[in-house]
Amino acid sequence: MPEVYVAAGSNVAPERNLARAVAELSREFPGARFSPWYRNRAVGFAGDDFINLVAGFDTALPVREVLTQLQAIEARCGRPRGAPRWAPRSMDLDVLLYGGLVCDEPGLQLPRPDLLKRAYMLGPLAALAPRLLHPTAHLTIGELWGRFDQAAHPLEPLPVTNRCCGRRPPRESGR
Repeated sequence: MPEVYVAAGSNVAPERNLARAVAELSREFPGARFSPWYRNRAVGFAGDDFINLVAGFDTALPVREVLTQLQAIEARCGRPRGAPRWAPRSMDLDVLLYGGLVCDEPGLQLPRPDLLKRAYMLGPLAALAPRLLHPTAHLTIGELWGRFDQAAHPLEPLPVTNRCCGRRPPRESGR
């Protein structure tokens, strides 16, 4: 079964919407694991800070069905389809990695091209799965995060609990 990693972020009632997304992801993908939560500045537009995390799970679903499930979760978190790309959002769920799949098709690029450029994606993924090998960079996520200019793109770790589970997010899954 492919191991899937998904970035989740919100800057509209972010703690409430991320707690809902964590609950929805846990329900749709049993055994889902979650990184710590991080606050960071909006990228690409002026707006309130985002809170971001990364989820990891195994699934037998094809990647297009995973995308459909993620869009349904976004909708349940209040994000309308067709919302502007560079604007405030109640929920944004993006597939970062789907196993070792490498593809460049309309509506689907894997691994996600901006994963290596965005601290709010790479940092939480490194916290969750530092030993995971990036399928095209051929370095571990931890190595890639170590080389990243973290000072230019600060992430503030948050003491947020996984409200669906009543426990703090895991520091690292070791994958």
